Amino acid sequence: MRKLVYVVLTTLAVALVGCVTINVYFPEAAAQKAADQFIGNVLDSAGKSTPPPAQNPPPAPPKQPPAAMLLNLLIPSAAAAEVPNIRIQSAAIDAIRDRMRARFESQLDPLFDSGAVGFTNDGMVAMRDASKVPLSQRAQANATIADENRDRAALYREVANANNHPEWEAQIRATFAKGWIDKAPAGWYYQNAAGAWQKK
Repeated sequence: MRKLVYVVLTTLAVALVGCVTINVYFPEAAAQKAADQFIGNVLDSAGKSTPPPAQNPPPAPPKQPPAAMLLNLLIPSAAAAEVPNIRIQSAAIDAIRDRMRARFESQLDPLFDSGAVGFTNDGMVAMRDASKVPLSQRAQANATIADENRDRAALYREVANANNHPEWEAQIRATFAKGWIDKAPAGWYYQNAAGAWQKK
């Protein structure tokens, strides 16, 4: 009898371990949290970030069924994989953040405030209404936008690389695009999903 119980338990354990599939998925919630932190750091320095909306406390995690508890005992790393983290700090990312913060403080803020530029739906910045920039300052405004977009493209690539998943670059970009728009202060312009400009 004891041998039969041992065989059944061993078979069950092998079957459970065999069912485990390791998927490297894009951790959207962790990426949004990291993007919000980065964006807040850039916009807060310029005094322009909108405060996050009040959030209810997260619900208590659901009680795990016995099979999941057994799986966590057999493979402890399975539980750790449920809470991914996105790395947004490296020498390259820190340098990009510092340039972006300085650019917002000195040059981009007035362009956003006037409505001349806005956030695009793909995580970049674009001239929305050049007539709002004096003719003598348009070349400098366009150069500022080009510098900003160069840093943004580098940022999305560096965040993906810092997390050892260069294939995530497009998803990182989309996550940041949403974050820039969400954290933009009232009165700034952004593109909706269809590409039309809207005032926040």
